[in-house]
Amino acid sequence: MSGYYEGSNPSGAAIPVAKQRRKTKKRIPVFSRGVMDITFFIIVITLLVIGIVMMFSASYAKALSESGGENGTGYAVRQMAMAAVGIVALFFFSFFDYRHFANPKIAISFYAGCVALLIAVLLVGVTENGATRWLVIGDINFQPSELMKLAVIVLFSYLIVQNYNRMKTFSVGILPFGLLLGIVVILLMMQPHLSCTLLICIVGVILMFVGGVLWKHIGLLCLIGALGITLIVIVKIQTDGFTYFATRFQSWLDPFSDEKGGTWQTTQSLIAIGSGGLFGLGLGGSRQKFMYLPESQNDFVFSIVCEELGFIGAVTVILLFMLLVIRGIYIASKARDKFGMLITIGITVQIGIQAFLNIAVVSNLIPNTGISLPFFSYGGTALIMQLAEMGIVLNVSRQASIEP
Repeated sequence: MSGYYEGSNPSGAAIPVAKQRRKTKKRIPVFSRGVMDITFFIIVITLLVIGIVMMFSASYAKALSESGGENGTGYAVRQMAMAAVGIVALFFFSFFDYRHFANPKIAISFYAGCVALLIAVLLVGVTENGATRWLVIGDINFQPSELMKLAVIVLFSYLIVQNYNRMKTFSVGILPFGLLLGIVVILLMMQPHLSCTLLICIVGVILMFVGGVLWKHIGLLCLIGALGITLIVIVKIQTDGFTYFATRFQSWLDPFSDEKGGTWQTTQSLIAIGSGGLFGLGLGGSRQKFMYLPESQNDFVFSIVCEELGFIGAVTVILLFMLLVIRGIYIASKARDKFGMLITIGITVQIGIQAFLNIAVVSNLIPNTGISLPFFSYGGTALIMQLAEMGIVLNVSRQASIEP
């Protein structure tokens, strides 16, 4: 019992330490006052500006075609509008104290709400290019999977902090996290959305590893997950005639096998990358964006970066993403608490892995899985969420011991 009682009340009776701590516990402020990490902020804004410029260039021809030759700025204007909303979100969350996300009501409700939206996608979602990933509410068209990325990071970070001393046990460190990931995997693969599934699983596993889960338990979870995804793919093959996965797998194995058919997109992407050479054709000089390369403003915008800015421009963009990840991990290492550390690592790794997967797809390193390039690809939901996440990281930096 030594150390259990400290101090006394006016009558001389000892007061339990736990009771004293409850009385002295400070309320978490809504906003933080510290100075945010300027280096991280500059990297984000640089990526955003370059991304909008390149998306404008990549989308110009398609916007002209869709408007009958009257307006080539349609995609760019909408993207800039979403960027403005995203910047507001970035600054708001850079001040909003991130510790409020550790509230179980927020963390659990956020995840549950995203699960409900993913179910809604399967029931009433919009289908494009063989995948059902979008919900349309009035004039708003968005992908709930973008929200789910952050929801998993927030919930996993909260659960790890709450069970930090028991994360090495299978019942605590694996089972609940595996169940939560399993629900997401099933709903995403039914769309299907393989790239987002892989991204969320990788981020989740990394958070679990940082949280103290044993290697052997992580290996077992990955094995079970791989078998589960394989089973879902087999079911999809049986139901849709193999078309979705077969086309993408064929494009990866031999991108020039069906240049005018199923492998057209991959072929045109590789032509765009090869055409850029060392210094590129110059900003706006792309030829592949003139209705040769499908989704040039979206998933394949990096191909246009390579074509117009060349190897030098492509490497510059890659280095900027690497700097963002490095600085993000540095901020995580200086976070004031475990939750701040975990949520920063989750967000930073998510952006880094997503950028890697997109670049791997457009260069045919991996099969085409339909994943966007952060800050570059056209898409309002993704851009707003990415900037909001950057705001959360900046708020962690406000409360951390950051060196210039």
